[in-house]
Amino acid sequence: MRTLLVTGPGGSGRTTVAAATALRAARDGLRTHLITGEDLAQPPGVTVTRLAPADDFRDDLLALQDRARSALDLLGAARLDADELTPLPGSDELALLRALRDSAAGPHDLVVVDLPPAPRAVAVLALPGQLRRYLRRLLPAERQAARALRPVLGRLAGVPMPAEWLYETAARWDAELAATQAVIDADTTLVRLVAEPTPAADRILRTTRLGLSLHGLRTETLIANRVWPDGSADPWLADAAARQRKTVAAWQDAYEIPHLGHDPLPADLAVPPPGASAPRVPWPVEDRLAEDGVLLWRIPLPGAVREELTLVRRGDELVVGAGPFRRVVPLPSAPRRCTVAGAGLVDGELRVRFAPDPDLWPRTP
Repeated sequence: MRTLLVTGPGGSGRTTVAAATALRAARDGLRTHLITGEDLAQPPGVTVTRLAPADDFRDDLLALQDRARSALDLLGAARLDADELTPLPGSDELALLRALRDSAAGPHDLVVVDLPPAPRAVAVLALPGQLRRYLRRLLPAERQAARALRPVLGRLAGVPMPAEWLYETAARWDAELAATQAVIDADTTLVRLVAEPTPAADRILRTTRLGLSLHGLRTETLIANRVWPDGSADPWLADAAARQRKTVAAWQDAYEIPHLGHDPLPADLAVPPPGASAPRVPWPVEDRLAEDGVLLWRIPLPGAVREELTLVRRGDELVVGAGPFRRVVPLPSAPRRCTVAGAGLVDGELRVRFAPDPDLWPRTP
């Protein structure tokens, strides 16, 4: 199964393009599934999942109340009823990630996902990895080793101990997030960008592409949507077309969809077929000990600007900041035994130099 994630600046027509892409795939004979939060007409031959974050939030919170019944009763808490629950901020993103996870079990050849506007879409795709890290820090699995002592501690304290259900819930959440992360990280998952060719959209796309690169996501196609035709007799349209043409030229290999003069339906748009799978771009560690006395970790960040990059070492992790985005990545085994000796941006790569730590590095006899 392939997954195509569609995003772009707000107002770019990404939802219509996502539906048109799903329709094109279905017409090409692919069993196609479209995930969207928008209310749109179902493209013929396409299975559509419309997100219902309010329902998901209500079901999750009611289930959590049931599992935490003993702790809530101990505190004298009043239970919440289903009809008084309203979704909180973030419920839309969690509903989308759940649908993305569930799509892996479906009998489809292609799943098209209508993501939120860029660059917020990048933050949504990074959420499973971030939440898993938080769970590991707050509820480390090794602390469950004292499980046998909990009944004794409960009798000594005279109150029920909620740790068991808490760890079970954390383990279930981690498994669900890992399944979502597996879909996002798969070689069969690509990103399709949609934007009107304007200077503002160009700035948003540069930021979005940087965030996608930081999280190892690959762009399949950039679609320049609503492109005005050249040669108009109307001076305003001619000027608008000329400005668009300048931006499209800077985008190089963008696929153009002409402006139709009205709000199109998915069937009105001629979109390219989904691209082939592509392996994730590697972050290799280059051994330059013999030449320069360092290991070189090469992190591809095309479009990055030196002044927008930050780098912080935290134990066995590296916190990489690129523009508004941050990613915490575990260090490979060899650099863990090193100290950071410097970093630089060269040809679209962040190159981090690691010098062996004499106290940790194996000594040569």
